[in-house]
Amino acid sequence: MGLGEDGPDGLPPASRKALDQAHIVMGAARHLSLLPDMTAQIIQWPVPFADGIPLLLAHRGTPTVVLASGDPFWHGAGATLAQHLGTSEYRTLPAPSAMSHAAAALGWPLDQTLTMGLHAAPLARLRPHLHNAQRALVTLRDGAAAISLAQWLTEIGFGASTLHVMEALGGPRQRIRATTARDFAFGDIRHPVCLGLDIRGDGPPIPLASGRPDDLFDHDGQITKRPVRALTLSALAPKPGEHLWDIGGGSGSISIEWLWAHPTTRASAIETSPTRADRIRSNAAALGADRLTVITGTAPDALNNLPPPDAVFIGGGLDTDLLAHVWAALPHGARLVANAVTLEAESLLATWHAEKGGDMLRIELARSHPLGRKRGWKSAYPIVQWSTVK
Repeated sequence: MGLGEDGPDGLPPASRKALDQAHIVMGAARHLSLLPDMTAQIIQWPVPFADGIPLLLAHRGTPTVVLASGDPFWHGAGATLAQHLGTSEYRTLPAPSAMSHAAAALGWPLDQTLTMGLHAAPLARLRPHLHNAQRALVTLRDGAAAISLAQWLTEIGFGASTLHVMEALGGPRQRIRATTARDFAFGDIRHPVCLGLDIRGDGPPIPLASGRPDDLFDHDGQITKRPVRALTLSALAPKPGEHLWDIGGGSGSISIEWLWAHPTTRASAIETSPTRADRIRSNAAALGADRLTVITGTAPDALNNLPPPDAVFIGGGLDTDLLAHVWAALPHGARLVANAVTLEAESLLATWHAEKGGDMLRIELARSHPLGRKRGWKSAYPIVQWSTVK
C-alpha cells in the first residue's frame, strides 16, 4: 500500500479499510511512525530490503499490509514483491508518487521530464541524459547523495545546473529549496529527498546518434573508431531487451553504445587484456552503462557461461575456431557482425559469407591531413565487415 508523507490522514477509503482489517502491518521505521495506535502486529522491515521478503512470505494467508512510499510500482518495492507473489495474493493501493508531487510543485509536465530512481543506483546513470535544457526528477538515498550529485555535476562541467531540493513531498515536513550545483551548500537535507534538475553548463553532452566521439572513451588506441562504430552498431541493430556479446572489447565503446540504445538492453564484453578490461569497466561506470558485464579472458572459452546472445560482435581474435564456436552458440534469428583488418581475416570472412550468406561491406575512410602548406588525404586501413542473421 502506498503511504504519503502525511500518514494515514490523507488515505482514500480503500487504503484506510485495508489498514483497519490488517492483522500484520510491515514497513520501514519512517512509515510505521506515521501510523496511529493499532491492534495489528507491527513488523519493521529490515535492512537490506531483501531480508524482509522471507518475513513477508512467512505470513502467507494472514491479512498483511506492506507500507511503501507513494506508488509502489514507480521506482518502488511493488515490482520486487510481485515477483514472489501470485497475482491473486495481493492488491496494490497506490498513493501519488514522489514524481507526481515533484512535477506538481515545480510546474513541470511529467510526460516531458526524465524520471529516474537513483536511491539505489550510481549517479552516473544520469550521464547520457545531461544536455542543456534537459529537465529531470530523480529520487536519492539521502542528503549526502544530493551533495555528491551536485559535486559530480560541477566536476564534469554542469555546475550551472539548477537543483530543486525537495524533501518529504506531500506531507507536513515538505520543504523545497533551489540552488545551482556549483553553489550547493545545503547540509540539513532530510529523507526522503527528490531533486529536480534543470541541466545547464558547458560539459560535453553525449549525442543521441550512434558513433559518438572517440574522446568520450578512455582508450589506448584499441577502439573501434567513430565512423566504423556507427556502421557496426547499425548492423548490430540493438532492440529492447536484447543481449550483446562483444568479443574483443577494447575500450568497451561498442558495448556501451549498445547499452545506450535502450535501458533494457544487456551486454557482455570479453577482453583478453586485464588492463583493457579494467578500462572497459571504468568507461562503463563513468558513462552511465554500469550494467555492462566485463569478462577478462579469451574467447571462445570465456563465452561458455554467458547467457545466449541476440547479437554478437567480433572485433578482435577472429579465427576459424572462434567463428565456429560463436555460430554454434548463436540462436536462430540472432545477428553476427565481424570486422576484419588483415588479409587473412578478410579471407576467412569471405569464406563464411559464401557459406552462410549475409552482407559484406568494405569500409574505406580517409581524413584530410596537412601536406606541407596544403592538405591531402590520409587513408586508414580498409575494414571488411560481414554481417548476417542465423
